[in-house]
Amino acid sequence: MSKLKFQAQAKRQLHVGANTYLYYSVTDGPLAAYHDVARLPVSSKILLENILRHLHTEHCELTALEAVANSHGKGSSQEIAYHPARVLMQDFTGVPAIVDLAAMRAALVARGGDPQKINPLSKVDLVIDHSVSIEKFASSSAYQENVAIEMQRNQERYQFLKWGQGAFDNFSVVPPGTGICHQVNLEYLAKGVWSQTTDAGTLVYPDTLVGTDSHTTMINALGVLGWGVGGIEAEAAMLGQPISMQLPDVVGFELKGKLNEGITATDLVLRVVQMLRQHGVVGKFVEFYGDGLDQLPLADRATIANMAPEYGATCGFFPVDANTLEYLRLSGRDETTIALVEAYTKAQGLWRESGAPAPQFSATLSLDLASVDPSLAGPKRPQDRVPLSAMKQAAEDAIKLSGRDDLSQPFTLAGTDLPMHHGDVVIAAITSCTNTSNPAVMLAAGLLAQKALAKGLTRKPWVKSSLAPGSKVVTQYLAKAGLQPALDALGFNLVGYGCTTCIGNSGPLPEKVTQAVSEQKIHVSSVLSGNRNFEGRIHPLVESNWLCSPPLVVAFALAGTTRIDLSQEAIGQDPAGNPVYLKDIWPSNAEIAALLADITRQQFREQYADVFHGDDNWRAIDAGAGSTYQFDVNSTYIQQPPFFDAAYAGNRADINGAAILALLGDSVTTDHISPAGVIPKDSPAAQYLRSHGVAEQDFNSYGSRRGNHEVMMRGTFGNIRIRNEMVPGHTGGVTRMSGEQQVRFIYDAAMAYQQAQIPTVVVAGKEYGTGSSRDWAAKGTLLLGVKAVIVESFERIHRSNLVGMGVLPLQFKDGDNRQSLQLSGDEHFDILGLAEPLKPNQDIQAVIHYAAGSSKQISLLCRLDTEMEIAYYHAGGVLTYVLNRLAQP
Repeated sequence: MSKLKFQAQAKRQLHVGANTYLYYSVTDGPLAAYHDVARLPVSSKILLENILRHLHTEHCELTALEAVANSHGKGSSQEIAYHPARVLMQDFTGVPAIVDLAAMRAALVARGGDPQKINPLSKVDLVIDHSVSIEKFASSSAYQENVAIEMQRNQERYQFLKWGQGAFDNFSVVPPGTGICHQVNLEYLAKGVWSQTTDAGTLVYPDTLVGTDSHTTMINALGVLGWGVGGIEAEAAMLGQPISMQLPDVVGFELKGKLNEGITATDLVLRVVQMLRQHGVVGKFVEFYGDGLDQLPLADRATIANMAPEYGATCGFFPVDANTLEYLRLSGRDETTIALVEAYTKAQGLWRESGAPAPQFSATLSLDLASVDPSLAGPKRPQDRVPLSAMKQAAEDAIKLSGRDDLSQPFTLAGTDLPMHHGDVVIAAITSCTNTSNPAVMLAAGLLAQKALAKGLTRKPWVKSSLAPGSKVVTQYLAKAGLQPALDALGFNLVGYGCTTCIGNSGPLPEKVTQAVSEQKIHVSSVLSGNRNFEGRIHPLVESNWLCSPPLVVAFALAGTTRIDLSQEAIGQDPAGNPVYLKDIWPSNAEIAALLADITRQQFREQYADVFHGDDNWRAIDAGAGSTYQFDVNSTYIQQPPFFDAAYAGNRADINGAAILALLGDSVTTDHISPAGVIPKDSPAAQYLRSHGVAEQDFNSYGSRRGNHEVMMRGTFGNIRIRNEMVPGHTGGVTRMSGEQQVRFIYDAAMAYQQAQIPTVVVAGKEYGTGSSRDWAAKGTLLLGVKAVIVESFERIHRSNLVGMGVLPLQFKDGDNRQSLQLSGDEHFDILGLAEPLKPNQDIQAVIHYAAGSSKQISLLCRLDTEMEIAYYHAGGVLTYVLNRLAQP
């Protein structure tokens, strides 16, 4: 049967109220002939529909459709093309994506083409949420002051984004001060189903997306399939290119029972992260099922779906059910949309029914919700769960590992009569999309603050406290419940609506705390309700970072230390000197439920009525007009990138004599490769900014300067905690050149190699590229002259980003690694066979030339996983590939 005939026979009608819709059925018609298609995981059925709907295009084939239909939830090497309905962006990753589109327009004009060919073909929403920094805190004016600083610092970036909103079709910007992109997506942007007008009628299909932030996965709680990609892949998707991927395994995660009294969704997700990391789900879908979902409200599901990058999965998916519809109604979606979601998902077999047989999965795990206990995770990885009762020991172990042995030693904090100690909490932040999207834990934090205040407790003077909700709805229901005054009294005043501490925008510590920590070398900690706690991410002076629920954030701010067992020890004393325990101030489920009942549909509708309009500051920005952007050569925020220059035009030759630029260990994160936070004052990026007249107080962050490749390439491998094994005893972005002993910045060494026309490689261990979907981790690698990255294993997003930028991802084979091959950094690599036609996942031969004169040939696995990725690599990256196609007459 031809593709078109197959597609035509799958078309069906759906009647909802007075409306008639068309859809492509995956449950009957020609697909009904496939074995057990009805028992496919719901996420697999969505992929199946996606391929079926695009069978008329060049990228979707019947072989891919048949592979999914017959998969039984198991992955394979079959290449499939995924066409997301829309793209979600935030400003840190979105600015460079729009810069690339502007540069692509300029390059197309230079080739004599029409710039209007460069336009998003699907809906793109960019939410400005990553630029607010906690400069001011614990005051009623903190929010207004932080907004003013944000607008002043980021005027150029915001002007550029506003130009993009006018210049590109299908591109909308949610202004700063609105909320975090994933929460805005969950509460407003997502529809559950999407539709388009065709000649035959209105076609309805699942709402799907990709996003330029790894926590895009949060939307899977709503039954919307989506995940994070690099800005590079997102740009390609915007321009009509499918996401090329191998058919993934779908791992089933059964939830049974019900959470016990006082247990939060944060406790649950930390347990889930630990279990799935231990099982191994990198590159796989995880789909949750089981009757425990009946007891799990959508906000709790969102917490679990949000942290899919932390457990390593492509996504953590929850099928649509009655709880989904209840949330759609509460969050203000119209009744027509809700009715369509219900009718469509039931017709397509995408609806979850309690007691229904489980789908077929590649593997399964099971968790009794009643077994979950209060937990934190840290001090530097989200999967390292620590029960609350073991927190004191875990904190002290981390301190000892950092070389501090005298845990009883007191330290002076100027201006107070209280001494500081190792393990003290200097940052307590209710932050991030993970938990501020969940009313239950936010109300719990407010109730705990209220009870603590009634007991006479206060936060310790060295704690920088903050509250950064994911949307204005949170502010509204906290105020309505009468809880915000108690939070304010403990220093948890509103500081902004955005990612703040979780992305490293913690702002400075108070001067007296900075002085004490810096001069006395105190090992201090942060507690935050976020999803990331990687080294060097939260704050340069903070060595241990612990993830926990919002009420626990408040509790640790009151205790002032992580060296406490809050399950047994008193958190403080009341005015009469009586001990106060955590159990004395922990809110009951009934108290939380009573306040949850007061959250209304109208609150959501009011806050999202003018979501795209912004405040007076946003509306006052003069963005200019025109289809091409006039880059300012003097700007330190927005520069025209060189990715379309001839030097990056293609890859069809062997790599010979490549030096090792960096030799790294396991679990190198994208934060290590491309930090997002503060720009160190002695770094190459700081030197560049000073040379352009930027004062140190105006350096801003790496994340805010992602539109300027000159800053970002200088920051690549610049994390203050990264450890290059070529220079033992040193931390930070330093290396040495082959055959030399002089320690220099990685950027300086890379430029010296480029001047000498010597290619370079990066060598590392397992789990290379964990964490955020940071496209600059790949872009910066390319601009430093790195031709290949050779590791033991990759995390999914970063590997695809490397391919997208034309950097070759290679994996060691046959038990080889940097240790077994005795690599010191003085070796040179020849990578052979690249001039020949390549196949997905083929072996590549490499020759290692040792400094002593010997050599060794090894086999490497080439992680170009699909034919499309090979095409991207040969073109020099996906952007050049798309440009070449658009430039054709």
